[in-house]
Amino acid sequence: MSLALTFIKFWGWRLTGSQAVYSDAMESIVNVVAGLLAIFVVYYSAKPADRGHPYGHGKIEYFSAAFEGGLITFAAVLIAAEAIPALIDGRHPERLETGLAVVVGAGIVNLALGAWIYRTGRQAGSPALVANGQHIMSDFWTSAGVAVGLVAALATGWSWLDPLTALAVALQLGWTGLKVVRRSIGGLLDEEDAEIIRAVVGRLREIDFEGVIQLHHLRIVRSGRYHHIDAHAVVPEIWNVAEAHERTQKFEQNFMQAYPQPGELHLHIDPCRRVYCRQCSWSVCSVRQQNFVAPIELTPETLIHPEEPAEYRP
Repeated sequence: MSLALTFIKFWGWRLTGSQAVYSDAMESIVNVVAGLLAIFVVYYSAKPADRGHPYGHGKIEYFSAAFEGGLITFAAVLIAAEAIPALIDGRHPERLETGLAVVVGAGIVNLALGAWIYRTGRQAGSPALVANGQHIMSDFWTSAGVAVGLVAALATGWSWLDPLTALAVALQLGWTGLKVVRRSIGGLLDEEDAEIIRAVVGRLREIDFEGVIQLHHLRIVRSGRYHHIDAHAVVPEIWNVAEAHERTQKFEQNFMQAYPQPGELHLHIDPCRRVYCRQCSWSVCSVRQQNFVAPIELTPETLIHPEEPAEYRP
């Protein structure tokens, strides 16, 4: 689909000589290249973990998204390189009505296609598909901006509005490309993602803690759509090693059964040291020093940067 739209847009550019139509066609080239790359990346990232890649192959999706962002930025540079001389030389485009029809039709198709890819990527937790869908949807807004510029040029007869519109498209594409690269770098560096943290908190609020008093020091490594989650779990100190292992393992399994992404949860066990009695609901505790009052409220802040009781600090 993107390949056909690219040919149509370049036909419209050759027919009209419009820099604005050229800018729209250049972005479509990026759509085609990025789409082909996304097909390979989604296939490769789905390969299971092996001895050489114990955390799987999902990180390649962030390289894909970074590459796509670089392509978008490069396209912006090429568009500006064509538009600036056209603006200085005062070139006059022709048949702008045809160019307008091409841009509007292609833009509507891109909006539908991009929304479908973006939604699919969000459901699958695929950074590559999400980036590709965002880019294709941005093509619609590019086409909309180009259409406005062409309508203005037709209405006023001012031919300089055509390359000026192309320059505006170049600036918008450059900004979009840099944002895509920035998000990709964040994924490669396992930057904290507030949306993922909220998903973890929401899932934890739905399950029975089964003696786990508090979870804290949460860390998440994202390998594409696969999430490796580590956290510390404060448990009653009266549990022996076998019981603590069995109960926390069951907790891990219950958590991952309804977690929105595939992955794994590993808990590091911390004994309560009798300072969490007011927050511990384990009723059969033989060393309790205070009555249970209420559990610790689960929030992103308490999950990542908890305020531990003074007596518990080393």
